[in-house]
Amino acid sequence: MPSKNMLPKGQRRHSVRAEYVATRGVDPEMPPVVPVLDFEDDGDVTDATVRTFVADPVAAGMRLDLYLAQALPDISRARVQVLIDAGQVCVNGETPKAKDKLKGGETVEIEGQPQLEPLHATAEDIPLDIVFEDKYLAVVNKPAGMMVHAGAGATDDDRNKGTLVNALLFHLAKLSDIGGQLRPGIVHRLDKQTSGLIVVAKDDSTHRKLGEMFSERTVKKTYLTLVHGHLAKDDTTVTLPIARDLQRRIRMTTRRPDGRSAVSHMHVLERITTPFGAFTMVEVKIETGRTHQIRVHMQSLGHPVVGDFLYGAPHVIRRVDGGEGVLELERNFLHAASLQLTHPQTGKELELEAPLAKELVEFLEQLREG
Repeated sequence: MPSKNMLPKGQRRHSVRAEYVATRGVDPEMPPVVPVLDFEDDGDVTDATVRTFVADPVAAGMRLDLYLAQALPDISRARVQVLIDAGQVCVNGETPKAKDKLKGGETVEIEGQPQLEPLHATAEDIPLDIVFEDKYLAVVNKPAGMMVHAGAGATDDDRNKGTLVNALLFHLAKLSDIGGQLRPGIVHRLDKQTSGLIVVAKDDSTHRKLGEMFSERTVKKTYLTLVHGHLAKDDTTVTLPIARDLQRRIRMTTRRPDGRSAVSHMHVLERITTPFGAFTMVEVKIETGRTHQIRVHMQSLGHPVVGDFLYGAPHVIRRVDGGEGVLELERNFLHAASLQLTHPQTGKELELEAPLAKELVEFLEQLREG
């Protein structure tokens, strides 16, 4: 029996479906489309509010937490689990578990709001280059050397300081909670030694919509990179799948048959011949966002990213003409230069750019001058 709060046909959406397909391994052909429940008539949800609805028939066979995360437009799965664990959710008058399967037609009651634990990450007064900001999201030009967030096992010590998250908590009044206690607001990531544009969400609804956009590949990301050697073709597309290297766990590889699909489009901007050897400046547009994707795909072509010691670039670049002098770059020459997306809340087209970091510009000058 459909809920009386259900939106009219044609206005329903399943806001987190694509995100969960991407992050939780759900077969996109299998899950039913879950109508989103509309509670606008109830006004703001307070700690004393009890929301009651009937589970849609399509919920049959679904886990309770997954169904609620899809049916409620502004509550993430993590928050749903908090509600369930705190006993704030009842199904047919009983207190359920998050993993309980629904049959469809149950009466579901949700009391109040999830009471989240304090964030493990703490605010730090770290300068940020904020390229764009409104009440929904912000886009930051991240410097190289800054981790986006601490690892899952981080504690309140030096491993959980100096990250982009720490800086965001200081500079922005609010961040979404979908990423959890260590990753508030984080929708996507950049490697520590990669600079450039990264978008963060200020509320769960925006975070969820951005997640769908990244999953559906409607966000256009363009990178600039300098690689060793001259690429043979002006335009190359690499489609090699990427997986964890089982021998060296900190690396990724294109040599495993069970890798995840990855697509990188490479366009040569300039081939540079210098006393330190041959190099190519490349513009890269990626359709997917796999870990180390550009770096691994460049290695697969035999042209590692300058400064990327993990994937074969030399630590010291020596002159090939026998002259004196060496060059060193203590970061990857990889920069997220532009970002194009439709604003998830306003519908405005955003085209944002970040110039090459100062240290990369200086390195290029030294390379050209010899």
